[in-house]
Amino acid sequence: MSADRTLDAVFYGLILLLPLSALFSRRISLAKLAGGLATWTLIFGLGFLIVQNRHRLPNIERLFDDQQVVGSETRIPMSPDGHFWATVELNGKPHRMLIDSGATTTAISTDTARAAGIDTGSSPFPAVIRTANGTVTALTGTADTVHLGSIRTRELGVVVSSAFGDVNVIGMNFLSRLHSWRVENQTLILTPATPQTPT
Repeated sequence: MSADRTLDAVFYGLILLLPLSALFSRRISLAKLAGGLATWTLIFGLGFLIVQNRHRLPNIERLFDDQQVVGSETRIPMSPDGHFWATVELNGKPHRMLIDSGATTTAISTDTARAAGIDTGSSPFPAVIRTANGTVTALTGTADTVHLGSIRTRELGVVVSSAFGDVNVIGMNFLSRLHSWRVENQTLILTPATPQTPT
């Protein structure tokens, strides 16, 4: 078991321990105890499912969105997993995306491309992409508009493949359009170019 999964298990165990200790500290009947346990188990289970699948629920993921616009800058705090995640609108459709300076090109899943209306039918040949999990083939397309916090741009090239699973990545072809980007105190700070490409 990885260190991250061990920490998750300890965290969820502590959360479950709180309602259990509250129930056992009271002298209540076995029937009430069982009912209370069932209620807390249901609440815990629903919360666990929402947290684990928030990236698949566009309306829910905004509850976990900590990115802020300060002046002209967009600030994104590091997530507990050590990465920077942002809510990005592709052609007006919001998606949770990983910002990865190690990725040359913005890479999105087939479902994300479909939801954003990104056409890959004009790709004459698939592109070969090297990922951390090996080499995959992907189609190419273009996001007409991209909006991330204070940053707006147009005509951003993307690669599309079902092999990416449900993880969408903002790559260097987006970051290179900015005036600057940097990490300070575990916060990613994105400064848009001036003037920006209008949308």
